[in-house]
Amino acid sequence: MEEKIKYEMEFPIQASPSLLYQYISTPSGLSEWYADNVNSRGEFFTFIWEGSEEKAKLVSKKSDERIKFKWLDDEDTPYFFELRIQVDDITKDVSLMITDFAEDDEVDEGKMLWDNMVSDLKQILGSA
Repeated sequence: MEEKIKYEMEFPIQASPSLLYQYISTPSGLSEWYADNVNSRGEFFTFIWEGSEEKAKLVSKKSDERIKFKWLDDEDTPYFFELRIQVDDITKDVSLMITDFAEDDEVDEGKMLWDNMVSDLKQILGSA
């Protein structure tokens, strides 16, 4: 199996950390911008896109700060995706930091996908 490459992205978002956290950590919040539908049962989340389903395990979370998932089909690998809220100490500007992994030839596609999804999130939040 080919090694995946870790990449990180930063998106400035005009919203409070607690509101943003609702959109990155709850099934109802995630289904508004990340997937068509999201269900959770305990620490297991099911993400549904146009009929395809992916299951992920909630690895860690910290209220109003971050949430980290690991795809179940990738459980034996070090790969994960993390959504982290960063607040600038001085300006109080809020950013959504995304860490994800993709195969070498899919990094640009992955970044474009995140761009589009975060653009939807910003519209929902009135931050666009």
